[in-house]
This record gives sequence, C-alpha cells and structure tokens, in this order.
Amino acid sequence: MIVITGGAGFIGSCMQQALHARGVETVVVDWLGNAGKWRNLRHHTPARIIAPEALDAWLEMRPDISAVIHLGAISETTATDGDLVWRTNVDLSERLLSWCAHEGVRFIYASSAATYGAADRAEQFNDDPALLDRLEPLNLYGWSKQAFDRSVLRRIAGGAMSGLSWAGLKFFNVYGPNEYHKGRMISVVKVKYDEARAGQPLRLFRSDVTGLADGAQARDFIWVGDVVDVMLWLLDHGTVCGLFNCGTGVARTYTDLAHAVCDAANVPRRIEFIDMPEALRGQYQSFTCADMRRLRAAGYSRPFTTLEDGVHRYVHDYLAAPDPYL
Repeated sequence: MIVITGGAGFIGSCMQQALHARGVETVVVDWLGNAGKWRNLRHHTPARIIAPEALDAWLEMRPDISAVIHLGAISETTATDGDLVWRTNVDLSERLLSWCAHEGVRFIYASSAATYGAADRAEQFNDDPALLDRLEPLNLYGWSKQAFDRSVLRRIAGGAMSGLSWAGLKFFNVYGPNEYHKGRMISVVKVKYDEARAGQPLRLFRSDVTGLADGAQARDFIWVGDVVDVMLWLLDHGTVCGLFNCGTGVARTYTDLAHAVCDAANVPRRIEFIDMPEALRGQYQSFTCADMRRLRAAGYSRPFTTLEDGVHRYVHDYLAAPDPYL
C-alpha cells in the first residue's frame, strides 16, 4: 500500500492514476473540499481517503505501507499566513519523515524550484546539497520548502535518519490535466488556452527586469506525465536517495509557450503585454532552468517531453476533450 498526501490535487491525482494503473493499493490523504477536486479521482478511486487531521492517528495503527509520497502542501507563492504554512509544509513533513524512518518506509516528497529565489542564470539552479544553504527564496512558500530540505539533510548528516530510503524533488513549472481546481495557481498553459478559445489575445506580463524583453521571461515547463515518471522511477529504485531537481533542463520563454498554445488551439498567434501586478513584483522568477545532471547521474534516462508536444497533448487530449480529467 502506498500513501499519497495531496493525492486529490494536481500532481497527486496524476500519481494516483499511475499507481492505480499498476494495480497498487493507495490511500489518499487530502481534503476534497467544494472546488470539484473529487473529479480528479473519479476515474481511479483510491482504496481510502483520509483527512489530513486524521493522518497521525491512522499512522499510529502502523498500517502496512511500502511508501509515502508526500505532495500535500500550501503551494500558493502568494501565501501570507506564516503559521499555517509552517504547520502544513514543515511540521507535517517532519512528522512523516520521522515516521517513515522509524518504520523503514520509502519517503518521496515534493520540494520546489521556488527555493532558488532570484536565481537568474542556469548555473544557479544546481541541486548539489553542498550549495543548499546559499539559496534565498523570494516568498513564504519557497522559504518553507527550503526549511524542510535543510532539515532533511541536517538530520541525515547527523545520523538521526539511519537507513532511511528517501528522495526529494524540486518541481519546476508543472502543467497538465487535473489542475482545474487550483484557482490563481493554475498553470499558464491552461490560462492562455482559455484566452485563446475566447478569441482574445494571450496576455503576458511585461518584464520587470532591466534589459529583459517583454515575453522573454523563461521557465522550465515540465509536463505532469514526466513528473509522474520520475516519481515512479524513484519508487522502483529504492536505493536512489537525495534531493533532485525535477524539470526538463531547458528554459523556454513565455512567448514560446503562448505560440505553442495558439498553435495547439489552431488560432492565430496574438500576444498582448500587460503590467505585472504589484503583489508579484520582487517575487517573480523571470528565469528558471533545472540542472538535471544529478538525477541523470543517478540513473534516470528517459527523455523529457518538449513544450510543444506537451502543450499539444494537454490541449487535444484533455482541454478540448468532453472530459478533461485524467
């Protein structure tokens, strides 16, 4: 049995589908809420759904678990409730880490590219643990992920997690089906598709970086299926441990993304630039690009989906389909 925290969410439900397809018994830890998240699980229902506040009591019963995939978090980069973010993103993660170490259970968790903060050159996205303390996240969410990454490595170095089988993944800009409940945190691909289908020009933020052209802001956009493949590989290779980037290793501009969406939606390429909201200024990453050498060196060899192929698949297989859910 495998536990997926955040298993009704975007990446979590895609991972749930992959494990369900393998015939693996799963337990999802999440709130379904009122935003239609239940639809993310409609085609691949888990054996059980546990509310996060009931997780500790359930784990005290020592269920027969082979792995915990910890994806549950407050992931809004604009979150401001520091106490809530710390309790959710750090305290809960610490308890799960300790439980897995004690029970000898594989622990795979989600970190984030937000930990890299204002990094703006490819060489600054190096996931070498020796460089971890140099990172300066720009927002509360990134800081909480950085705090847990540092705690994991500190506890392992101190011998407190002897024998723990673990891996952390710094997710870059993930897009794909089952993200529809995410509100303001939904991927740019989905937002731009909605604009294209409405006959509107695709709106992109003007650059707030001197010398960087509008639309030239670049991110490492990764198809959710590739993220799932990496996690499945880590499940299958329990001796691979460490904190790794999870991107494609290629930065693509927002103009590239807008053009890919227009082409997939079969509409003319039209872009309109708008001012960046005040709340994002000083917190906006204008460049991300995962250094994937350490994961490759660990043995992961599958190619990553190109932006054009991923956007085409998302649009044709999901967004334009009668049922957009995985």
